[in-house]
Amino acid sequence: MEAYPIEVEFPDISAHAAGNTGIAYVHTFDSGVPGPHVMINALTHGNEVCGAIAVDGLLKSGLRPRRGTLTLSFANVDAYARFDHASPDKARFVDQDFNRVWTAAKLDDVASRSSELDRARAMRPVIDTVDLLLDLHSMHEKSAPLIVAGPLAKGAELSGKLGTPATVIQDEGHPEGRRMRDYEGFGDEASAKNALLIECGQHWEASAVTVARDCTARFLLLSGVVEAEDLPAGWIVPLSNEMRIVRVTEPVVAKSMDFRFAGPYTGLETFDKAGTVIAWSDDQPVATPYDDCMLVMPSLRQLRPGVTVVRLGRIERRIDLTSREQEHAA
Repeated sequence: MEAYPIEVEFPDISAHAAGNTGIAYVHTFDSGVPGPHVMINALTHGNEVCGAIAVDGLLKSGLRPRRGTLTLSFANVDAYARFDHASPDKARFVDQDFNRVWTAAKLDDVASRSSELDRARAMRPVIDTVDLLLDLHSMHEKSAPLIVAGPLAKGAELSGKLGTPATVIQDEGHPEGRRMRDYEGFGDEASAKNALLIECGQHWEASAVTVARDCTARFLLLSGVVEAEDLPAGWIVPLSNEMRIVRVTEPVVAKSMDFRFAGPYTGLETFDKAGTVIAWSDDQPVATPYDDCMLVMPSLRQLRPGVTVVRLGRIERRIDLTSREQEHAA
């Protein structure tokens, strides 16, 4: 499988190692003025560098909240330290996916150990106090950026307020385990806590950094913890004309290593007719279950039994953004 070119420099984040919270690579700044606790998180996966570039930039700029509390964090730093340009996909995690361990039961089970569980447990006391989380990710394949808003109405509502990226995915997560964006109150409709996960583009493309910066700046402004003049210049770019809300109806999970797609899919391909064969699993066809079926983040780069290789989605509604004021656009 051909590797994508690496178009960006990986920042040296060692200057941020000490943090200021007693947790390595986690920085929290309290304004002393009432407001939400907002967290911008990078490196949930060690090879997803665009978020690290954005968080590194905010820390170097000296950004501080005017209201509420701001946390800037790098999560799976051990995986990031293992990044090798010759084998870039291998730095996703050390022992297990950091974004599949986020249930209280897993985190409380201290007899179960891994590099990722240890790091999640270390970060948990801060995350437990966060009201609004933005988790910056990127994708295996070169696909248009998207928001992963979780299954709840509040996630879609927050996505609409953010306004970008233009495709919003509502889904239940992964069979392998729960994501940080769905942890505790983030995944409870009755809770005021909320979270968004942004897939900014392909892991190493320069445009993913532009998306990460734009979404971060807009999220901070939306939360009210900063003003526009506090942010680095040029981070905000114009919105698209429309957002579309896509509901994932089901994952396609590999049963074995014998799984292949019917075409060179990268994501957001839509098939007009139900019954269209999109893949084969153990030589059995995998077909679209309904008309206008969208492929969400198809990839075989992490193929192994039990891994979600693609999710199937249906466009539920569209949001017109043409009349939205763009006073922050570059």
